[in-house]
Amino acid sequence: MRTALAERLGIRYPIFGFTPSEHVAAAITRAGGMGVLGCVRFDDPDELDATLTWMAQNTDGLPFGVDVVMPANAPTEGTAGDLMGMIPQQHKDFVTRTLTDLGVPELEAEREHTVLGWLHSNARAQVEVALRHRPALIANALGSPPADVIAAAKDAGVAVAALAGSVEHARRHVAEGVDIVISQGHEAGGHTGEITTMVLTPQVVDAVGDDAAVLAAGGIGSGRQVAAALALGADGVWLGSRWLTAAEYQLGRAGGDAPSVVQQAILNAGSADTVRSRVYSGKPARLLRTRWTDAWEAADAPDPLPMPLQNVLVSEAHQRISAGDDPSVVSMPAGQVVGLIDEIEPVEQIMAELVDGYRAAVARLGDLG
Repeated sequence: MRTALAERLGIRYPIFGFTPSEHVAAAITRAGGMGVLGCVRFDDPDELDATLTWMAQNTDGLPFGVDVVMPANAPTEGTAGDLMGMIPQQHKDFVTRTLTDLGVPELEAEREHTVLGWLHSNARAQVEVALRHRPALIANALGSPPADVIAAAKDAGVAVAALAGSVEHARRHVAEGVDIVISQGHEAGGHTGEITTMVLTPQVVDAVGDDAAVLAAGGIGSGRQVAAALALGADGVWLGSRWLTAAEYQLGRAGGDAPSVVQQAILNAGSADTVRSRVYSGKPARLLRTRWTDAWEAADAPDPLPMPLQNVLVSEAHQRISAGDDPSVVSMPAGQVVGLIDEIEPVEQIMAELVDGYRAAVARLGDLG
């Protein structure tokens, strides 16, 4: 499963694994892919610095990447209080009432904090910290990074990637200096466009030509789907949802070896149990369909706010839900590929299944030829 992109980045397999867990990301890198750590959860630059130091110490000298979220500037950049003051009271009341109706417990006082990772200013701080650690790749989940960020990454020898939900997005990324376009289809978890991976990826490949590498994302969770992505012309694959039930998620958790509430929700879900909604961040994103997302679709629910106000509004709610024990209310970005996931497995085993499945699919195609 060698591609020019894998050779260029020094990885054995062109399998890129996005995850908010440093334990999972490091394991993906050690298993031959590239673990990409999602940084949006880091409000404190020092915490991110310590985590990336840990990543460097636990990846056997192999390359890893980071993923930031760099939306347009908010109407004001400042404290959580500044932003909370811009949120209508009816939205606050709805969240409070919904959490009570769903029986979601309060957080312990020492765990309470507001996630500001979606702010442009905070993302810039994350980029500054990340580049000091010289990752192999820095990706932006919301389009091309600003020109100065792209320039700084290139000066540091770091490849720049950006997600694209359309051919127009892909062309704009290349024009702005992005090295790797992540062609993310409609079925993917998180922020997605309207076009499916099977249709979008070959169009993006043709549009960017030799000016950028292309990773296929969305609906990919098995080796034969990896083979299909490469057959469409992609230089590799970008997987997110597939790692949500990795056993390494348990490392460092108070719950020990037991599946987390998020993992329980993933294991319970089928491919039809997701919904594309603005309730998570303010932009359309595919999530698990649960009682929380259903509440936002009720007749008395307010419309979601624009980014980043929606995330500020619901950030504590998401923390409370994740700290609870009820998978029926989980709020988690997840793609339709969750229907293929039915057990907790270590990353090494997941990677082996992807590679073996790819080889079996290629052999079958060879037999058909």
